[in-house]
Amino acid sequence: MEKFDPNAAAKEDSGIFGLPQVSPHTEKEAALVFIPVPWEATTSYRKGTAQGPEAILAASHQVDLFDLDVRNPYESGFFYLPESVEVRKWNEEARPLAEKIIDVGGDLEVIQADSDLFGALKRVNALGERVNQYVYRETKTVLDGGKIPAIVGGDHSVPFGAIQAASERYRDLGVLHFDAHSDTRKAYEGFAWSHASIMRNVMEKIPGIKKLVQVGIRDLCDEEVDFTFLNRNRIVTHYDRDLQRRKFEGVSWGSLCREILSTLPNEVWVSFDIDGLDPRFCPNTGTPVPGGLDFQEAVYLIDLVVRSGRKIVGFDLNEVAPAPVRPESPGSSESKDEWDANVGARLLYKMSGLTLVSQNRAKFN
Repeated sequence: MEKFDPNAAAKEDSGIFGLPQVSPHTEKEAALVFIPVPWEATTSYRKGTAQGPEAILAASHQVDLFDLDVRNPYESGFFYLPESVEVRKWNEEARPLAEKIIDVGGDLEVIQADSDLFGALKRVNALGERVNQYVYRETKTVLDGGKIPAIVGGDHSVPFGAIQAASERYRDLGVLHFDAHSDTRKAYEGFAWSHASIMRNVMEKIPGIKKLVQVGIRDLCDEEVDFTFLNRNRIVTHYDRDLQRRKFEGVSWGSLCREILSTLPNEVWVSFDIDGLDPRFCPNTGTPVPGGLDFQEAVYLIDLVVRSGRKIVGFDLNEVAPAPVRPESPGSSESKDEWDANVGARLLYKMSGLTLVSQNRAKFN
């Protein structure tokens, strides 16, 4: 780090956040390892999240390294793994197959009566299982190396394997889930590993999860309301409507955050779907929903997790989708809106620093 100037512009060949890919920012030495997962097979509204990891990496070069809350978090070492060529190929195979299912509305009677559709669904589910296994292996390797795993999606189905690996290591694990959606549908549109089913799968298939605490939820169906109610001993949902109404009536965000955290265990996995934020921060995400958290409200809540003495064992950030490239005007060069990736990169840096503090690998200012 002697020759590295944190005030200088990022170099073209630099790593995440413009950091030089030398000690401590090597895979072997870094305290925190980012695992990009370019997968979005089951997104049913707008595509683009598979490009999220690459877009966030590019936008991260514009993030200033000084942080008002955490003292030089980058000094602990960050390493961004290369994207898996296999995962990218799986996504390219699965996406057109999934679109056939989506085009018939996921109608299982229609799908089961059509051998082509049934085969397509079976293949998408099999590829989703491969993604889970890949993420599990990569996360376990990071944890076994004494490092912190951070998943960068892709759609919100991708962290299942990571949460599974973390639950095997930490026996008192809870999930703090930021999202506009509950994600507790059962095999949405027939997809066993749907982005809309991630938390249903976590709660049904990973018994080691002690508690799921959901924040910002504002778009859900009857099935999800019923599921969360029936599992209210393990799931606590803080609806965005209720949080906002209480704020309107004068309850401070700090008080609300302390209530949110009161049911979380001491060890926490943070799962962050970017659409948990107000859509002005993520207009190109797969399913934007009016309402949601302000950027600083979300950061404050994660900060409070750390200040409460809880340990963040890992985290994921998903559903960041760059805007489609479009021509500015006839005969002009193309213009690319980088706002979503810009927000995603800054949220990633804040989550990284706070996670390091929770594990005594960095300090508050």
